[in-house]
Amino acid sequence: MTLSDKCRGRLLWASAVAVIAGFAVPSASLRAQAQAQAQQDTTFSTDVNVVNVFATVRNKGKLVNSLAADDFVLEEDGRPQTIKYFSQETDLPLTLGLLVDTSMSQRNVLGQEKDASYRFLDEVLRPEKDLTFIMHFDHDSELLQDVTQSRPLLRKALDAVQLPDDSRPQMRQAGQGGGYPTNGNVRRAGTTLYDAIFLGSDEIMSRQHGRKALILLTDGVDEGSKTSMYEAIRAAQKSDTLVYSILFSDRDAYGQQQIVPMLGGMGRRRGMPMPPMSNAQHPDGKKVLQQISRETGGGFFEVSKKESIDDIYREIQEELRNQYSIGYVSDQGTNSATFRRISLTAKDKALTVQAPEGYYPVGK
Repeated sequence: MTLSDKCRGRLLWASAVAVIAGFAVPSASLRAQAQAQAQQDTTFSTDVNVVNVFATVRNKGKLVNSLAADDFVLEEDGRPQTIKYFSQETDLPLTLGLLVDTSMSQRNVLGQEKDASYRFLDEVLRPEKDLTFIMHFDHDSELLQDVTQSRPLLRKALDAVQLPDDSRPQMRQAGQGGGYPTNGNVRRAGTTLYDAIFLGSDEIMSRQHGRKALILLTDGVDEGSKTSMYEAIRAAQKSDTLVYSILFSDRDAYGQQQIVPMLGGMGRRRGMPMPPMSNAQHPDGKKVLQQISRETGGGFFEVSKKESIDDIYREIQEELRNQYSIGYVSDQGTNSATFRRISLTAKDKALTVQAPEGYYPVGK
């Protein structure tokens, strides 16, 4: 699967990616510890596959940060695993990627997203420790700022988050001549959500170490990606990246305009136009975002009258600072490159554990 040269080139041009210290998932430092132990323990193979899982636990919505290793039950592909490394991670370095939807469907909420993002980055980023990059996506995905600790550079990148220059001619208002563009000056609309997740995971997060999380600000509707949703999820899983989704939608966006979407990866052949979508017809972005976050171990949030985007950012910040780091040596070794499914639960059935649903063996 090859993404457009334009889209990939922008990321490669973005220069060298900084590296931070911490645990990789599977963790290189944990793997070294296990290999050293393997020389003294005949029950271990030197070809160990150490997996580190970051998890969050809640009790009726409230974070629980007082558990021990014995409070968890861990399985890989249905087989029990022994937790060998356990800690609470409140200070481990963090790499964040902020992915902002700048398609026309976000035109009425983009200002609120930017304002809240300024405040979130100012509060959550710790100097000399955390890194962030910023990307926006509409009919193309573009890296606005590579990983950095510089608040001025991040603020400058957020200032550059805006609707595309050609956003007005992309759209034809409902009721004007059938709805579809007919001349070369009118470009198709698009929301390359899946491409943005893939690029952020495959091109950037795969080169980082430690805790990694993408934050999506979008209505969850993809139109025009060359990557499928499943490829995007796989890229996040392979780069060991949690995906936090913030559903922020303009309920009137899909009823006011007609567009020429180019769907990729959801069962419709790319390049085939669809009829204009109404509010009732457009894809369920909520279910899409819930699935992406669930399978990668991140959280899903929805902006509403009861919960503002600032409230949600505070929840994400608190969650990222109250994670458990759970390490184990897989009994499958590193021979297989196939996806390994993880089940991490609490012995106390009243507790809900949020963790990745699986991983790919290191180097596979």
